[in-house]
Amino acid sequence: MEKLRIVFMGTPEFAVGILDTILQNKYQVVGVITAADKPAGRGQKIKYSAVKEYALQNNLPLLQPVNLKDETFLSALKAWNANLQIVVAFRMLPEVVWKMPAFGTFNLHASLLPKYRGAAPINWAIINDETKTGVTTFFIDDKIDTGAMILSSEITINPLENAGELHDRLMHLGSGTVIATLDLIQKGNVTTHLQNDNSELKTAFKLNKENCKIDWTKSGKAIHNHIRGLSPYPAAWCFIKDKNQEWIVKIYECKFTVESHNNPIGMIISSKKEMKIAVQNGYITVLSIQFPGKKRMNITELLNGTTFTEHAIAV
Repeated sequence: MEKLRIVFMGTPEFAVGILDTILQNKYQVVGVITAADKPAGRGQKIKYSAVKEYALQNNLPLLQPVNLKDETFLSALKAWNANLQIVVAFRMLPEVVWKMPAFGTFNLHASLLPKYRGAAPINWAIINDETKTGVTTFFIDDKIDTGAMILSSEITINPLENAGELHDRLMHLGSGTVIATLDLIQKGNVTTHLQNDNSELKTAFKLNKENCKIDWTKSGKAIHNHIRGLSPYPAAWCFIKDKNQEWIVKIYECKFTVESHNNPIGMIISSKKEMKIAVQNGYITVLSIQFPGKKRMNITELLNGTTFTEHAIAV
């Protein structure tokens, strides 16, 4: 069997962990493809992707195509003479790209496919109160996350962990699963399994402002899952109104307590040390929050300088 010559495609920190493991295991990466640089933050400074930063630090050949069908890009990709491509958190590839290498192109997805196909599988698994998740490697086809599966690995979701913590555990799990997949391909021992669709499948929709907003009319458990499923990024948000003032705030951490009460939904009850919000079956106690123009702070820090009236409400 000929030696693997790998092109790696990815963008965020999750992909960096996988790329690093591939190199640590002495596989040859002949090139890296990542997103084009883009301005970010208030100053609109050009920001490199996490994968680009890693590629530059490790002197890996790098391409950043805007158009994946561009002839100049395709010629440069072909010149690397790869026989395998690995995709981790990148974008949908045109057929001319994923069919190029002799051994195909496989993707690592952070869910137990066919569950949670889509852009944000880690977040939605927590938001939807799943008790387990995992990672899957599969050969790419012409749709999103539907190709023939190679390997999958499963882990339990801790009922209190947030998306950031689960992300790190899945990155570690994914690294091992990618290496196991590479070993199978290198030895010519790959067997695949087709994905079985059914009506119960849940989708990992792209996160946006609308689906990150907290709905205070939901159950306390659902709100707690929503907040931890979006923490630390992009973060769940809501409006806080108090008399004639209104703020958009991000809530990063909370706890839910079941309790009977007659307070209106969203009512904020605060003291010098505690801030809790009335929900239909109890209270959400806010532990970590960010107000506009301020840094993220724990609730004691906030309440040292902020006092809410009895009219304060979260909506």
